[in-house]
Amino acid sequence: MAERSHAEAAEPDFVRFNDLVCENVGGKVLFATDEWFAPAANLLKREAPEFRPSVFTEFGKWMDGWETRRKRIPGVFPDKGTPGLLSGSTLLCPGHDWCIIRLGVPGLIRGVDVDTSFFTGNHAPFISLQAACLDRPPTLALEGDRTGMAASSEQRAAAAELRSEDWPEIVGVSQLNPGYSDSCHNYFQVNFGHRVTHLRLNMYPDGGISRLHVYGVGQGMSSLSASQDVDLVALTNGGLCLGFSDAHFGHPRNVIGPGRAVNMADGWETARRLDRPKILKVDQRGILNVPGHEWAVFRLGHAGVLRRLEVDTHHFKGNFPDSCSMEVCTLEETHCGWTSAQWTTVLPPKKLRPHHNHVFILEAGPSPVTHVRLNISPDGGISRLRVWGRPTSVAVGGQGPPPSRL
Repeated sequence: MAERSHAEAAEPDFVRFNDLVCENVGGKVLFATDEWFAPAANLLKREAPEFRPSVFTEFGKWMDGWETRRKRIPGVFPDKGTPGLLSGSTLLCPGHDWCIIRLGVPGLIRGVDVDTSFFTGNHAPFISLQAACLDRPPTLALEGDRTGMAASSEQRAAAAELRSEDWPEIVGVSQLNPGYSDSCHNYFQVNFGHRVTHLRLNMYPDGGISRLHVYGVGQGMSSLSASQDVDLVALTNGGLCLGFSDAHFGHPRNVIGPGRAVNMADGWETARRLDRPKILKVDQRGILNVPGHEWAVFRLGHAGVLRRLEVDTHHFKGNFPDSCSMEVCTLEETHCGWTSAQWTTVLPPKKLRPHHNHVFILEAGPSPVTHVRLNISPDGGISRLRVWGRPTSVAVGGQGPPPSRL
């Protein structure tokens, strides 16, 4: 059974980057050799894996991940460069399972987490990961519930046209640990300095994986116009959360994701501050008089002259912040300098409403900005942050791992 202990592995620095492959940002599985017990689409779910001890399907035990059947087909363990086709158009079966994944946000990959949660007697023993930047999107597509299915000959032929077996390897063949809580997160740092749009995940020879998280910096747009306002902090434009005061219910990196939040879990929410006065009072502006506040710092994907700010409290109806403010700074070489930077207020405290998208005009002036700090008082949650401005030529420093929270 998939009982797990309560110990947790230490997280590497790269997990503070954005997850570029999550289904919430548009990640999608395009092809999978086999999905007998559980479909590969589960790999990209935002929610943490779950285990249902008594749930079975007609194909076997229900599992919240990608699980293939026990392979009984012989093949050759593929070395780099092993051809993917035999003579003619007959597809070589390499004796292991694999899938093709489209990143929701193309970008530079810094690390991956191959999560085997709850796969304790049936996890994939080994994996490798290959990457490519494709100019034209593949015609591959998987629709509906794929449980109990395998790739058809037509799907295999379409996948073969990508020659994914020749894509550069960004994670070599590596052993996975079983899905107990003290071993389920298999972290791999990636040193690959090229933009990636698609991945090939190989499992050797078969088995199960719960989730795949691909952490990096978004490069959704190759260039931004300096003549029109763009969202400089957006995940798709390279925005990144560098630090925060509290993220008890939701990480602040969620707020720079695409579209509107699907629920509160898709936003940033803090714990209730314990230093709030027993009896709350307001100042002459109607803003609560409280001693403390929460904050999050973001590095803009492109330096720019700021014009307006959007703070969306969509879904936060009984737990929205009372007010917000924003500060900015300009750093040219390193993201680490934000902890001692001179911050300038561009938005004084403004009252917030529940379940509402607020738009504020900023007092930023003509100087370009590289970092912003959003303050919320006293606590609570927001679903989205948009920082609109005109990109400039000032470089945004620091592409290495962000520091941990303070």
